[in-house]
Amino acid sequence: MLVAIDTSTDHASLALHDGFQVRMEQTWESQRRHTVELLPRMVAMLEQLGLRAKHLSGVAVARGPGSFTGLRVGMAAAKGLALTRGLPLIGIPTLDVIVAAQGRSRHTLCAVLQAGRGRICVATYRWQNGGWRVREEPHLSAWQKLADEITSPTLFCGEIDPAGAEALATLDDGLVTLLPAAARLRRAGFLAEEAWRRLNLGETDDPATLTPIYLQYPT
Repeated sequence: MLVAIDTSTDHASLALHDGFQVRMEQTWESQRRHTVELLPRMVAMLEQLGLRAKHLSGVAVARGPGSFTGLRVGMAAAKGLALTRGLPLIGIPTLDVIVAAQGRSRHTLCAVLQAGRGRICVATYRWQNGGWRVREEPHLSAWQKLADEITSPTLFCGEIDPAGAEALATLDDGLVTLLPAAARLRRAGFLAEEAWRRLNLGETDDPATLTPIYLQYPT
């Protein structure tokens, strides 16, 4: 059983995946309470399936970008499990988790995370060779700046707040499509599926060297 941990932002998520399907998943608004909420929820999920930590066979973690504290909590928990239990560890970029939930499209896909103080983390993707490929690497921006840069039809997923929806609504019809709220939600089930794919390819990470992805404005 693989456990997937995502505490990148105030929206946190956990999933248990047996290699064939997601057995259990929780996604909730944590409000900066990751430290006290994460492990109790994980234990409760395992117990509901009649399992304990000794039954885990792998650990996946969303490695950012995101909030400093949130990423630190998730990374510490994932590394702790991997090291104490001798489990393989797989780190997946957080924006890739959002994108994994989206279907094929000929349009650009823009994934967004809240970064606090009016900032957002943004990356864009294009569908190529059967999957979404990064077109523009993750970077910090602001809603109005992002809206000003949209020149072709773009799908938006991830953490779209009212300020973002308002900024995007000013653009011409056909330029912006907000995907449904449920499809925009970042879910650890997709993190777990990507981690299993990498695990089957032998692509694991070293707990000693895996680090979160933090973003800063260019200096």
